[in-house]
Amino acid sequence: MKVRAIGAAIAVLVLGAMLLDASWRSDDEPLAATNGREAFDAAKFGKDNFAPKVVPELEKRAVELTELVPALEQDADAAGEQYGVRQGNSPYNFAVRGEGKAKQVDGNIVELDVEGVPSDVTVALQIGPAINGSALRDASGLFDFNDFLNQVDYAGAGTALNNEVKTTVLADLDREALEGKTLTFLGAFTYLAPTAITITPAQLEVSS
Repeated sequence: MKVRAIGAAIAVLVLGAMLLDASWRSDDEPLAATNGREAFDAAKFGKDNFAPKVVPELEKRAVELTELVPALEQDADAAGEQYGVRQGNSPYNFAVRGEGKAKQVDGNIVELDVEGVPSDVTVALQIGPAINGSALRDASGLFDFNDFLNQVDYAGAGTALNNEVKTTVLADLDREALEGKTLTFLGAFTYLAPTAITITPAQLEVSS
């Protein structure tokens, strides 16, 4: 009986301590992360950063695609150091601008015929509905992994910027009418292979 009484007393003390330590949160308040930071709000991050910060930074950093491709072919590492952005040993990311004639839409991308780019280099734009990668986040040079609580939030930042592309840049894009049109773009890509450049557009203009 004595052991049971002690156990019951301990349980009461623990419950009391939990109640004293508990804090109440309105449903309207953001969730707090374990280290005291607010939980990552991807939608807010995208709206706060895409148009106000990322696009202007890409405009400042952008290299003409017809200038960058020969530089990459000559010396990819030197071109990366001069024009690109990367963290650690990750691939270089580049901000680019240019224009090209649209070929037939293929899934989430449209290939471009860009005058001045060798025919063995495939240039394509991501046009959705799926936008992949984190080129916008990384090519801007604005964000470091240490700015985020964890890998999940860091990845979420890239996705949030891609979502802004879908809801703003590509919202009114007529995918079925692109073939043969001239597409003028500002965007970013991750350099993964010398013969394949897939650009995420931050600005896009379609003309005849």
